[in-house]
Amino acid sequence: MIRVGIAGLGFMGMVHYLTYQKLRGVKVTAICDVIKERLTGDWRGIKGNFGPLGKRMDLNKVDVYSSIDEMLSNPDLDLIDITLPPFLHADVAIKAMKEGKDVFSEKPMSLCAVDCRRMLNTSERTGKSLFVGQVLPFFPEYSWAMKVVQSGKYGKLLGGSFKRVISDPSWLTHYWSAEQVGGPMLDLHVHDAHFITLMFGLPSAVITHGRMRGDLAENWHSLFYYDDLDLKVHATSGTINQQGRVFDHGFEIHLEQATLTFEFAVIRDQGKYLCPPTLFDKSGRAQEAKLVSGDPMNAFATELEEVATCLRHNRRSPILNPRIAHDAVLLCEKQTQSLRQGRKINI
Repeated sequence: MIRVGIAGLGFMGMVHYLTYQKLRGVKVTAICDVIKERLTGDWRGIKGNFGPLGKRMDLNKVDVYSSIDEMLSNPDLDLIDITLPPFLHADVAIKAMKEGKDVFSEKPMSLCAVDCRRMLNTSERTGKSLFVGQVLPFFPEYSWAMKVVQSGKYGKLLGGSFKRVISDPSWLTHYWSAEQVGGPMLDLHVHDAHFITLMFGLPSAVITHGRMRGDLAENWHSLFYYDDLDLKVHATSGTINQQGRVFDHGFEIHLEQATLTFEFAVIRDQGKYLCPPTLFDKSGRAQEAKLVSGDPMNAFATELEEVATCLRHNRRSPILNPRIAHDAVLLCEKQTQSLRQGRKINI
């Protein structure tokens, strides 16, 4: 049995708690939060942009803590699941690993690459596993694209275009704080930065144009440069100031003998495909992919099952790999630097 302690009971902490209940051989035995009513099981104030609403929970068989240090000192915990605000990820992960716990940290790995490297170094010194919750590759559209590319059936990758834009989430506390959340670059685009790095590798340089809001990128377009000059990769991301289109994401991935494309949006609270996941092959056929349910909760279940499987078999995850998560944060940093300075930045 893998015994889990969840650090942080916001929306993502609740999603993880509910997801672990569906997994065999995994049990949440401790939670930690500073909001007292959540430790009593009153989660009615928790809400997010998908999934279930918060409700009253029975925590009679769960140890509850208001101090992270107290929870980390519990010798019966195997895995610490960190769903705290991003600026706390590094310090809590490092403390947990030093206490002999394996760690799963939500994305972004941290708010700067320096702290990501601290986390990596601690994992190496302690021998404890570190996973980073970059869930996007577990969503059916992105999982489908990865499988098609990795099959080699349609030749090598030539490049891709990625999009992830949301309405300004003004209801989220500290979203536009560089010290606590990092704005859309590190909260939103880091998903595509990770997927791009996973699929194409870390670029050698980037140039980004767009708008800033104070010290943070607001809306932008990035062109990524690779040593392989055949690779052409770019991305659009950020926020818009109108609330009618809450969310929009998609991709177009180019292979030698096929193009993969998809776009999904939430418009006036209704989610729909603007373009379903489709493969265009060299004969001119358009093959719509047959995918499993797009319920986001299923992606989180697959992600956390991956963590459990890796721990049982003492292996690393190719997707939740902290080195790739570090590279995603580094890539976000370099894009912001390019946007601020108005020039191409080497990585």
